[in-house]
Amino acid sequence: MALPAQVETVVVGAGAAGSVIAARITEDDARQVLLVEAGPDHPTPDAVPADLLDARKNSMFDHDWGLRHRPTVPQLKFPLPRGRVVGGSSAVNTCIALRGNPVDYDAWAARGLSAWSWDQCLPAFRRLEHDLDFDDPWHGQDGPLPIRRDAPSQWSPWQAAFVAACERLGFPSCPDSNRPDSAGVGPHAFNRLHGRRVSAAEAWLTPTVRARPNLTLSPDTHVVRVTVQGDRATGIDVLHAGARHHIAARRVVLCGGALLTPTILLRSGIGPRAELDRLGVDVVRDLPAVGARVLDHPGSAIFLVPRPDIVDLRATALQTVLRYGGTGSGQPNDMQIQPGSVAYFPFATLPLVGIMGHVGKPRGTGTMHLPSADPLARPFVDSRFLEHPDDRAQAVEAMQLAHLVASQPETRALARPLWPRPRTLRDAGRTSAWIRYATDSGYHPCGTVPMGADDDPDAACDGRGRVRGVTGLVVADASLMPEIPQSNIHLPTLMIGERMGAWLRTPPD
Repeated sequence: MALPAQVETVVVGAGAAGSVIAARITEDDARQVLLVEAGPDHPTPDAVPADLLDARKNSMFDHDWGLRHRPTVPQLKFPLPRGRVVGGSSAVNTCIALRGNPVDYDAWAARGLSAWSWDQCLPAFRRLEHDLDFDDPWHGQDGPLPIRRDAPSQWSPWQAAFVAACERLGFPSCPDSNRPDSAGVGPHAFNRLHGRRVSAAEAWLTPTVRARPNLTLSPDTHVVRVTVQGDRATGIDVLHAGARHHIAARRVVLCGGALLTPTILLRSGIGPRAELDRLGVDVVRDLPAVGARVLDHPGSAIFLVPRPDIVDLRATALQTVLRYGGTGSGQPNDMQIQPGSVAYFPFATLPLVGIMGHVGKPRGTGTMHLPSADPLARPFVDSRFLEHPDDRAQAVEAMQLAHLVASQPETRALARPLWPRPRTLRDAGRTSAWIRYATDSGYHPCGTVPMGADDDPDAACDGRGRVRGVTGLVVADASLMPEIPQSNIHLPTLMIGERMGAWLRTPPD
């Protein structure tokens, strides 16, 4: 496909946010959009490969950027999967569809972003979903994304035992984890149907949307940089079909995700001066907040050997979850504990069950850097998990709670501890030492190009994603999040896409 020489709006990245934004902008016949994606496109249901259909686990390799990170200082590099395909990470994730809590978005509003309060965000959450289980003021019925929870009759034995053990410990039953006042244990909400993942591409880039004459989708198109003249973005340089091309645009919308969006900005000369000097890139705008921190959820897990009669190597890994407030956190549901019915590792599937926990409001932050300004160079992340003492305390509490759940009659009857040994988890000091070697990412990077009030020195964009000092350049993905939500970030990212798409339907400046 020949690339256009000039467009009105170019959206970079056809992931969770980009798919939504391209669909929403082009609802206006007068708006013209080019949607570019570095990965391939699988435009029809029959063309979607098996790894993208399989909602039981992450797709880690076939449609991945190959990024790496170091979770904690003592650890080696780990994979940090990010989707490189139309649909982005929404096409490769585990389909957890949690919104976060009202306090998450009210905290954004308290930073001078009044348009991002819970009351302002809830209509977008409702607009994007078709909840197949609940029809009430909190849930949407007309959106493109189906939301479903597995019924108790569908739970694996390990999932059912986990729920019963949590209830034995006094946690309340929670049938709907997306209701604002909910807490406790119950079914996860997912954007999957009958074991099949429903990505943002499938939900928003439908055949009808793709047929719009004002939308052009260009897969296998790698963005090198945004071009800027004076104080205005003028387009993008891309690698496509073995050649470098320039596409002029009146507006550039970056939806490359929390690790690739800041990478493109840095290659474009937009970021901290010291980092641009190190890379040998001419400074276009000195914006210290670009790529200065990486927010993510640290997660750990204990593993157990199940009874042979409950082992199923093709089981759906996740079905239920326990949400609770960590001791001393002051947050209602900042912690998640969830059972795994099978151990899906990047390079192997093992006949084990597990109980995982993640810290939902970590105070520590990670860093990212580019090894060079080479157009194909990939960023590396030092996640620096659990270096803040509060984060370490929350993670230790979560793993000790996981051990307590695994010790209840319902769970003890199905599985015996494997790693770590129970004596480690019975002692907080030993758990704290162990967890430094047993922590990985929840795969929820965000906050790398944060939005903020005009007087916020830690922000790179305003409340509508407009990059400071560069007219016509907008960031519109998880990079914008000024604070990480307590939940998985897939639905919050779609919500950002919904809201930004509506705003971006207006003509470029």
